[in-house]
Amino acid sequence: MPDESHAYGYLIQPEIRFLDAAVERLIPADDLGPGAKEADVTYFIDRQLISVWGTHGRNYRGGPWPEGTPEQGFQSRLTPQEIYRAGIRETNIHCLKQYGKAFEFLTADQQDEVLGGLERSKIELESLSAKLFFDLLLRNTMEGFFADPMYGGNRDKVGWKLIGFPGVASSTYEDHLDKYNVAYCVEPVSILDVQQGRVKLDAQGYPKHVALNAGKPESGNDSH
Repeated sequence: MPDESHAYGYLIQPEIRFLDAAVERLIPADDLGPGAKEADVTYFIDRQLISVWGTHGRNYRGGPWPEGTPEQGFQSRLTPQEIYRAGIRETNIHCLKQYGKAFEFLTADQQDEVLGGLERSKIELESLSAKLFFDLLLRNTMEGFFADPMYGGNRDKVGWKLIGFPGVASSTYEDHLDKYNVAYCVEPVSILDVQQGRVKLDAQGYPKHVALNAGKPESGNDSH
């Protein structure tokens, strides 16, 4: 079930359940930490879909619409809102025909099979390219997992903690410049943390990073 604290602006319940299941397969939880579902990636996608980006409010939409090259970027006449709505509905139609169940109720292996079929265009959708839908979903899933939490995803900064990203720059970087093979282990700081006053700032307005593991290096030696 979606987090009751989230007010979704575009996605409806069947779409939320589809995306929760899909992003969970694209970035699953494992021994290293939570996955995309736990990071609220579905909510991140919803936030983007109700933005100007979701409606292509600043894009030229008059066509023509020939098949473009990868270098030419996004070429669809459909907006991201329209891609998600049609892509989810038509993928679920495929799942019902193929497995007798909607995507969210399939086994993990079956879900992987469907996602792989979308990626390789082995599944035909009526209104749009299956690969177009998959590529947008994958890109938004990665964005939602690693973006600043102010955009709705990366809950508890799980994506940043996974890769050791410290977040907003701090003046304490200077104290680390002469250290070699020593990981910069700090509690990540987001723009949202700064906006909500959850971190202390120095005299220059930079957040003060709090060291983890008492500043001990996670790998390597403090040597040249």
